Amino acid sequence: MRSPLIPSPAVASRLLSLLLAASFPWCAQAQQAKSDPAESKADQQVSNKGPEVAVPPDKRAYGILPNYRTVNGTDGVEPLSVKRKFWIAAKDSFDYPIYFISAGFAGISQIENSNPSFGQGLKGYAMRYAAGYGDQMIGNMMTEGVFPSLLHEDMRYFRRGTGGKLSRTYYALTRILVTRTDAGGTRFNFSEVVGNSVATAISNTYNPDTRNTEENLEKLGLQLGTDAISNVLKEFWPDVKRKLQQHRHSALTP
Repeated sequence: MRSPLIPSPAVASRLLSLLLAASFPWCAQAQQAKSDPAESKADQQVSNKGPEVAVPPDKRAYGILPNYRTVNGTDGVEPLSVKRKFWIAAKDSFDYPIYFISAGFAGISQIENSNPSFGQGLKGYAMRYAAGYGDQMIGNMMTEGVFPSLLHEDMRYFRRGTGGKLSRTYYALTRILVTRTDAGGTRFNFSEVVGNSVATAISNTYNPDTRNTEENLEKLGLQLGTDAISNVLKEFWPDVKRKLQQHRHSALTP
């Protein structure tokens, strides 16, 4: 029997696909910041060079990863309104990259023949795509909109940006278990864990072959693992972007 601490090949392959999708060099292009009238001060980042100048964050890290809920540090950050929380949840749920991620997950599920009652062929793939997208969308709405509003938790990722790579990686990974409250304190991340648990329970209504404890724990682990990897990618995106810009500048300099 596989240890519950060791991810199954299915979970590992899904997490790896997300990591590769967000890390391809052709996706990692420096983004030009554009103002967004819906952007609140709470979602602004501060430049580390020269006087403090508020600039809007990149909407997507690595050219594909939605980055609407990332801020630099916690100084001067105001709590989000319920409306703003649901706005961010909706952006993460309906922004175009999620459709490609869902397509990738559906392809992996098709190869592994997950939910065999869906069958194979185009119909089977379409049903797996719908189920995969449903998992992503419902999970986002629960963890970024519903439960943060009910529990007064701040679902944003507060990027550290300083320290060694290992400490920053550890910090990013553990944010799925530790969160900031609207009052500015810290506590266990109920929105992440409970929200994804509820999303996993809802997924049983449209995944007929995975209605058992092992499959549900695997789906929950996939959601938590995906969010943890996403945090790591967001933590280091400004560093990667800066290196890319330096490399491009060096290549253009005679």
